[in-house]
Amino acid sequence: MRKFLIAVILILAVASLNAQAFDGKGDMKFQIGANFQDNGSGIVVTYDYGLGENFSLGLSSSYVLGVEELIDADFGDRIDFKARFNANLGSVFQLGDKVDIYPGLDLGLKNFGGHLGVRYFFSDGFGIFTELGAPIAKYKTDTLSPAEELHNQFVFSLGASFNLN
Repeated sequence: MRKFLIAVILILAVASLNAQAFDGKGDMKFQIGANFQDNGSGIVVTYDYGLGENFSLGLSSSYVLGVEELIDADFGDRIDFKARFNANLGSVFQLGDKVDIYPGLDLGLKNFGGHLGVRYFFSDGFGIFTELGAPIAKYKTDTLSPAEELHNQFVFSLGASFNLN
């Protein structure tokens, strides 16, 4: 068992030598993961394109798969699309090539919000990400129904990140 663990550590160390969490202008990242929130969980996908050394624009979409039985949510309540802006700060904080921290803003069908994410790349093409998101301004000012709350609350995401370069 000890030899196996040493072999796995060596393989991960070698695989991470060329990892790039964010490479600046022209960098492309695709992420897919699980989305966790009150009264439901689902799937999230994001795409980010680097426009400069430390910023990127992208798109994201999430769909709430599992909704508590008491909530009457149709397809429109379960899905959201967003345009997003990220400030990629891994190089600013000198975290190395494998790690990127990216706070950002997003403008979606349900609200205007913010997010804070971290990516870690094991190899040049594959890594993991985690992201926290919350609305800053909701489009509807009245009391929201439980279905409308699905995309208007704190969200935690975790998943895989892929380098498309």
